[in-house]
Amino acid sequence: MNPNKALWEKGDFTQVASIMRQSGEALVKSLAITPPLRALDLGCGDGTTALPLAQLGAEVVGIDIARNLVDAGNLRAAAAGLRQLRFREGDACDLQGIDDHSFDLTMSIFGAMFAPKPFDVAREMVRVTKPGGRIVMGNWIPNDPTSFVSQLLKISSSFVPPPPEGFVSPMTWGVDAHVVERFGRAGVAKENISMVRDTFSFVSPDKSPAQVVDSFRRFYGPTMNAFEAADKSGTADKLHSQLLELAEAQNTKQGGGTSISATFLRVTVRT
Repeated sequence: MNPNKALWEKGDFTQVASIMRQSGEALVKSLAITPPLRALDLGCGDGTTALPLAQLGAEVVGIDIARNLVDAGNLRAAAAGLRQLRFREGDACDLQGIDDHSFDLTMSIFGAMFAPKPFDVAREMVRVTKPGGRIVMGNWIPNDPTSFVSQLLKISSSFVPPPPEGFVSPMTWGVDAHVVERFGRAGVAKENISMVRDTFSFVSPDKSPAQVVDSFRRFYGPTMNAFEAADKSGTADKLHSQLLELAEAQNTKQGGGTSISATFLRVTVRT
């Protein structure tokens, strides 16, 4: 199996996505879309941003490499009565079956950044977006102390074996120069690429930071791999302690529950 597919089908990301809904809705609202509009949500999970897009009147296709998330997304769309939203399985590195210039808006929030061939991802996103359209990405920033997920991934990576030769870290999508290079190779002029730091929040009124860490441990592929490796080396308690310390330090919710803000790089590309 494709290693990236195996990673994201390993857990149940819907359990983590449940604490990302509010920020997903806020991010989509900030796009100020005007229907009629056809949108692609790439690496969409179960629809954290795809559903709000469709609820605002866009016709939306959600593509994810994980079959379980595609199935979950289609169930959510059906439950919400959103006939203009459909989810399908696909690879961000090679969007087979998607015609050139199919979408007014192509977006990927913490999704396509994990695909293993970033130059192919940029090429495909540009290819399927209409001239005069827009690409929006949300990418975690490497080593950013104000980004919960960046720190979580950094801690987790220290407990697993080194990656194979040729591996390109998904965190490189959070570096301005890499973004410009990748979209530049796909034919986009530098002046048509803008980047700002934005904030995404993980919010749960009833989950403590310890329970949030447990959700990542049980359902988030990269963290699951880290704990499996830590179990073998006898360092699982150390990993859990570091992640719990991180979550508790970044939690701003008083009186129970969790609210953790995470800085990310918001990329906008005009095609």
